This record gives sequence, C-alpha cells and structure tokens, in this order.
Amino acid sequence: MKKILITGGCGFIGSHTIREILKNKEIELLINLDALTYSGNPTNLQDLKDERYRFIHGSINDYELVMSIIKERNIQVILNLAAESHVDRSIDSAVAFIETNIKGTMVLLECIKNRKSVGHEVHLIHVSTDEVYGSLGPEDPEFTEKTPLDPKNPYSASKASSDFLVNSFVNTFQISAIITRCSNNYGPNQFPEKLIPLMTIRALNGESLPVYGDGMQIRDWIHVTDHAKGIITAMEGLIKGIISPGEVINFGASNEVRNIEIVKQIIKLTNSSEEQISYVEDRPGHDRRYAMGYEKAKKALGWEPEIGWDDGLRQTIGWYEENSDWIDKILNGTYQ
Repeated sequence: MKKILITGGCGFIGSHTIREILKNKEIELLINLDALTYSGNPTNLQDLKDERYRFIHGSINDYELVMSIIKERNIQVILNLAAESHVDRSIDSAVAFIETNIKGTMVLLECIKNRKSVGHEVHLIHVSTDEVYGSLGPEDPEFTEKTPLDPKNPYSASKASSDFLVNSFVNTFQISAIITRCSNNYGPNQFPEKLIPLMTIRALNGESLPVYGDGMQIRDWIHVTDHAKGIITAMEGLIKGIISPGEVINFGASNEVRNIEIVKQIIKLTNSSEEQISYVEDRPGHDRRYAMGYEKAKKALGWEPEIGWDDGLRQTIGWYEENSDWIDKILNGTYQ
C-alpha cells in the first residue's frame, strides 16, 4: 500500500505514526487530514521535510472533502486516529466526542463503502482504546480481544460506538477494516492534559501535583513509538491477509503502574518534592484498572513492545526538559 490517508495526524499518537510510516521508502504519498482542534498541534510535525507528506486542514465529518481526497489521490489505506480522547472533557460535555468519534467514523465508513461499490477498495485501520472494555478488578486477568465491551464514561462509550459501526460495515458491506486497541500511551509531545506530561511540566515549574482520589488507579503504560509500530504492523497484516477484516488487535506492554507511583517517579527524575503532591476529589466513574494482553499481536504479527518503562519515562521527561518552547506554545495557545 503506497498511498495512505491518516486522520488526526497532528495529534500525539498520529504524529509519531506519521514519522514511523515515512521510514518506509516504498510509501509514495501520506496525507494527514486534521481539523486542528485543541489537541491537534501543527508544531508536532513542523520539522518534517518529506515531499511525500501532505497536510490538509479539514474534518472527517466533511463527507465531500474526505471523498475527494480518497478519489482524487487514489487512497488505498485509511488510518483513523482522529478522536476526542480526554475523559475529563467528555464528562464536562460529550457533544464533541459524539461528533468526531461516532459521526466522523461514520463518514469514513460511508466513503469506503461508496468507493467499494465502484471497484475502489480502501482498507481501514480504526484505532480505538482499551477503555472500551471497562474497568478491571485487582485480580482480574488482562483484557483480550474477546473481552466484552463495557465502557464506563462518555469518551469510552463514543469509542465503543464507533467500533460497533466499523464491525457493522465489515459484516453488512464487506469492507476491509480492522480495529486496534491500545493501553495508555506516553512519550514526547503528548498534550499536557494527560497524566505524565501534566505532572512533568508542573513538577519542573515547582507547581502542585494534583492526584485524583487515592492515586491507586492502575494503567498499563506503553511508549507511543511501540504503539505506532503496532498500528503499522496491523495495517500490513490486514493487507497481506495475515489478519482478516473484522478482527481486533490489542497492544499493551505488561507494564501496570499506579498513578501515584508514576507521580513519585516523575518527582525523583525532576528533582522535585513529594510535598508538591495534592490529593483532589476523584473524577466521576474513574476506572480503577486497565491491563491489555497482546498475545494475538505477538503470535499473528510478531509485534512486541521494545521500549522499557524506566528508559522510556526518563527519555520522555528529558524531552520535556529540553523543549520548553513547545510547552510555552501549548500553555499560551500560540501552537494553534
């Protein structure tokens, strides 16, 4: 597949995926369609100098625009990473999550279905989240691809809805699409509403470190580069017939860490103080634990995470320490 459309490519995971894709010299064209909402940061790719890369400012809700890109550029694969993803924001207002995560996915599916009807097949890699599976108890086994969906907040409900839509189009219209789900990502240039960049930036600035509830929530953390490579491996697996349309592939890192432990590691690596920690009221419906099994990705695709937690966290914090200009642009809004 030499002509790819990625949606949401200016975001955290999208920008890293773009860089990984362009390492393949056989790729002829990579188009990034991004609406540049608050978490879409053009500076994530401002240094990218590759004549095969094109940026288009627009929304996946714009059917005519999406269809014109697919048709005129003869797109062969769509990687759908466009999504509203912050749980707190979905609790404040779910409207944007319905618009992008559900309606936007529907537009992509309609475009793919309609192109298929005239003999132009477009493969879809729909990037979802571990949060659609709900919350695990302390002794529960890891999520697998067969775990029933049980979303617990508006964000995860919107992603589960989009997953069901993808499956329905595979079953009803025989489009070529798969779903990938991944555990919590971390790494350079993550928008600072997420735990690790938020705590890192506040620690570096000597500010308070607000921890939800008791801080004992557990997440399985994976470096964004490993996830990006997983998405690409899944794409290649679909195209080569290693995995079939309608399948789900989970990515994880077997790296379960409590939130409070992460905060204390960041404090140590930034030479800050535990006195900066402040416990705040927990958010509504806060899931206690996620953990992703990735045996299927390992056996079917030969994929495994490569970046260890200690090295990855140290490298990530180092990036924020060295990129104060990026942080300043986020905090003052000029990145947009």
